[in-house]
Amino acid sequence: MGDGTDKLAIHGGSPVREAPLPPRGHIDSEEREAVGAYMDKVLATGTLGAYQGEEEEAYCAAFAEYLGGGYADAVSSGSAAIYVALLSLELEAFSEVIIGPFTDPGGIMPIPLQSMIPMIADSAPGSFNTGPEQIEELISPRTSAIIVPHIAGEPADMGGIMELAGRHGIPVIEDCAQAHGARFKGQLAGSFGDLSAFSTNSGKNHSSGGQGGMVFTRDEALYQSVRRMADRGKPHFLPEGATNMQATLNFNQTDLAAVFGLIQLRKLPEMIERRGAIVGQLIEGTADLEMIALSQTAGDVQSSHWFTAVAFYPERAACDKETFCASLRAEGLPVTDDYRYGMPHRQSWYTERRVFGSSGYPWASPLYKGDPNREFPCPNAQAMLKSHFTFSLHENWSTREIDDVVAIFQKVAKAYSPG
Repeated sequence: MGDGTDKLAIHGGSPVREAPLPPRGHIDSEEREAVGAYMDKVLATGTLGAYQGEEEEAYCAAFAEYLGGGYADAVSSGSAAIYVALLSLELEAFSEVIIGPFTDPGGIMPIPLQSMIPMIADSAPGSFNTGPEQIEELISPRTSAIIVPHIAGEPADMGGIMELAGRHGIPVIEDCAQAHGARFKGQLAGSFGDLSAFSTNSGKNHSSGGQGGMVFTRDEALYQSVRRMADRGKPHFLPEGATNMQATLNFNQTDLAAVFGLIQLRKLPEMIERRGAIVGQLIEGTADLEMIALSQTAGDVQSSHWFTAVAFYPERAACDKETFCASLRAEGLPVTDDYRYGMPHRQSWYTERRVFGSSGYPWASPLYKGDPNREFPCPNAQAMLKSHFTFSLHENWSTREIDDVVAIFQKVAKAYSPG
């Protein structure tokens, strides 16, 4: 703790917390022993498995069981998971794929890379996630799929979205890169759509090492397609004599990563529970502050808290959001002024149509029958960027970290109280 004075660190006072918040530290001897046992096997047999060995099979089976039963295939990244899931549907080029406004760039880029047109649905009011009403506004005869990102670990309204998609006969892919362990009406995110895609890189709630991903489905035929599309179009599950049936790439995950991921998967429920408890304490400790409100979910939605969003009310503060955030950082809490990935359709790759050289494809193709210059202003999403800032936490925060963060919010809010 600092020296107890009320003077903000940004103005020369002592910060609440001088030491950086601790790293996550979610890897321990259990992962080391599992990887060591795998390497012992490699040394004993003289063979290093590549992929689709017994280790990956066990990991995928456990992942599918975690989601309530079905089929899972481990791939090389979350972006690869989206790419493979989309490709497995065998959609027509120059059709339209609806997607929410907030996602990692790798969550939207597979759409134009497969010569389809991204249609950006606004977020629901007061949410980073799109909703059924926003999606419905974009449905047309050209719509071939819907991708639903669950942002910050908070699931979208999958009941309404699946009902809408069912009425129109449109397949749904859930982007669960940020939502491992999140639930909607008690059901796990990723278990609603026709397919779901997960990132399992080291920063996510569930990890298979430095990089990785997973594609899940309950449909056996779709799973067989996923396996083919993740493996250079190899004729998995096709009659003997069939050859590679689709131009695609090698997106396979390794057996070594699967060893790591299986241990991490066993830890996931406890991780989610602990994150929820920490967020609950932070909400309780800041409940009296009128100029901010930490995001909290209730009722149908159970967040997995990949990051925490905070609403800021400038009319209740003697500063703007940027000044408030700068003051929090000076006191020892790293915050981001808005959603850190922003909206990918505002980035230069999208606005300059940089997908296939300078051709402007797929938008510029004469085979596309929609409006290639259509804009997506997304006022609800813009309002979220303006009104919220974010910070990350992890399940290994101790009482000290929780108390320090509450103290930081209390100190900064008191300094900028309009009274």
